[in-house]
Amino acid sequence: MSDSSDSNLRRRKGRAPGACETEDDFFHYLDTFFDREHPSLELGRGDDCAVLNLPGKSCFTTDLFLEDVHFRTRYFTPGEIGHKGLAVNLSDLAGMGVKPTGFLLNLIVPGDDRLDAAFWDEFFAAMAKLANDAGAVLAGGDLSAGPNLGMAITAWGVPEQGSAILTRGPVSPGDIIFTVGGYGLARTGLMRMEAEGRDAEADFPAAVAAHCTPQPKLAAGLVLGRIAGESGGVTGLMDLSDGIARDLPRLLGFEHGAALDIPSGSLHEEIRRHAQETGEDPVEFAVVGGEDYALLGAASPSTIARLEQEVEGLRPIGEVVPDKGLTVNGKHFTRTGFDHFGR
Repeated sequence: MSDSSDSNLRRRKGRAPGACETEDDFFHYLDTFFDREHPSLELGRGDDCAVLNLPGKSCFTTDLFLEDVHFRTRYFTPGEIGHKGLAVNLSDLAGMGVKPTGFLLNLIVPGDDRLDAAFWDEFFAAMAKLANDAGAVLAGGDLSAGPNLGMAITAWGVPEQGSAILTRGPVSPGDIIFTVGGYGLARTGLMRMEAEGRDAEADFPAAVAAHCTPQPKLAAGLVLGRIAGESGGVTGLMDLSDGIARDLPRLLGFEHGAALDIPSGSLHEEIRRHAQETGEDPVEFAVVGGEDYALLGAASPSTIARLEQEVEGLRPIGEVVPDKGLTVNGKHFTRTGFDHFGR
């Protein structure tokens, strides 16, 4: 966080978060929510750069989280925005099987008065809770005024001792495909809230929670990393954020396909109820999915039984096949999930 942030706020006639008038005020304001010290941090926020003290290999990830692209202030609470903005990054670290240690926050503040001090108190309290629960320190960032609320977060993590860093393959035919966490429920929440706003929470509470406050599968990622480090057998893992239909081909690579077996009864009741009301096939709806922030992976047949025993919420959903393409319940599946540049 540099001095240019404060001048940018003044130039755009914006307001710093909370009751802050200057960048220095903002530093002190952050201190009420976020710790300044961490074993991996030699020098934290407030200087021109942070100085990290990371052992061995590290994994870095970055995500944008922008108003009216990734969330809407008309139906997200301030705390949900703060939570989800960080959660999407932590989910990437879970997908690598590593432990979060820190993050940078670049924040765009609207140049008007619509977000008051109470908004920012709730926003930062929720983000700080998730960060503290995950063991990640806020090491620095930047602040600027802009037309809409937005943030860019860069987060990093390290593997635990003896654990493997997990990547998207290479998988092989016969490997068992699995998920950790649900899929399709967050999309249900998105569809209902786009149509009904916050009123959707009355009949679809789990879907609204899945969309607004996803819970990164950090513990599961660490267990998978540990098992892979001990005995191998986990052949691929990734964050499931764009839906199975979009993310599974990324896990499979260019050479293989997949045959999935997903009974409609295995889906959350709110997905099935939404699909019944809209005339959609619930399994197809869930496979398209998106915004799940679950885990999608593959493992050798000899390893999957151990994973089911040791990884909470892990569920096999199919297997890797030699031929390209995706079948779901025996039918060829052609729909794809979310793409920012899709037409």
